[in-house]
Amino acid sequence: MNLLGTDVAPLGLGCWPLGGRFFAGDQPLGFPDIDTESAVNMVHAALDAGIRVFDTAGVYGAGRAERLLGTALKGRGEALVVSKLGMGFDEASRQVLDDRTDAAEVAPAIDASLRRLQRETIDIVLLHLNALPLETAAPIFEAMESARQAGKIRAYGWSTDFPDRAAALASMPGFVAVEHAMNLFIDVPSIQSAVAAHDLVALIRSPLAMGVLTGKYDETKTVPSDDVRSVNTATRDYFRDGKAAPHHLANLRAVQDLLRTGGRSLAQGALGWLMAKSGRNLPVPGASTLDQVVDNAGAIAQGPLPADVMREIDALIRRAPEGAPRAR
Repeated sequence: MNLLGTDVAPLGLGCWPLGGRFFAGDQPLGFPDIDTESAVNMVHAALDAGIRVFDTAGVYGAGRAERLLGTALKGRGEALVVSKLGMGFDEASRQVLDDRTDAAEVAPAIDASLRRLQRETIDIVLLHLNALPLETAAPIFEAMESARQAGKIRAYGWSTDFPDRAAALASMPGFVAVEHAMNLFIDVPSIQSAVAAHDLVALIRSPLAMGVLTGKYDETKTVPSDDVRSVNTATRDYFRDGKAAPHHLANLRAVQDLLRTGGRSLAQGALGWLMAKSGRNLPVPGASTLDQVVDNAGAIAQGPLPADVMREIDALIRRAPEGAPRAR
């Protein structure tokens, strides 16, 4: 896959878990903390395995994910960093404050990310506000274009599940990517079609359904209370009351042998499903351990699932209809 003139493997590392804990009031938005040494080792393992794209955000860990990633990537010029802006936060308290929708806040947010990442340029910056109205978003992207022309960022895009958002700004000179949710449980042909029509790259978030597709979770295992998956939300139904949702577990069990085709792990099979859906897809699974990074990276060598396996999976899996675009 070509991204910004660089050949990269069709797999990245999602850095949301690296940030550890952060909150909106008492509600957890992150994951249990990872110590600095472990986080650095995970990033280095990803690089050693051929991963070049690292997806983070200013708000992850209230700045902590960017700081850890910057430490780990120091001197590693082969890495491409994707970050996001649009949410205000306080680093000391690890609290998310509010949405930042004023275009005048774009340049300071980029400068702050550059400092945390210890970089002179960020490869891609995404707007993190999924459903922001176009009339509000347009000035933000104009400010991103100014930052691109100033050399602070190389390109930009939108973390959104709405095809019209992707299409409306795709003609801007620096707009190269859309990040949207997609996995074996959620097929989203509408936004995938918009990505293809406008010659964009799709950074795929939640490619492993927040861990359900790894096979680590069953009806008995509960995530910690400071883990974002302990909170029931309308937009992400992979977990309910801190446990993997039964309907997703049923789907996984129906296709698990197919995902293991060719000696793949379940995670590698789920990532191979995304690779087979489109050559534009670049999944960015998160990880909280070194073993998870290494296992996910194994999907690069395994590649896309074969066409006959894809057909068998589609015959067995039971998904809700795509429906109208909505935040996922």
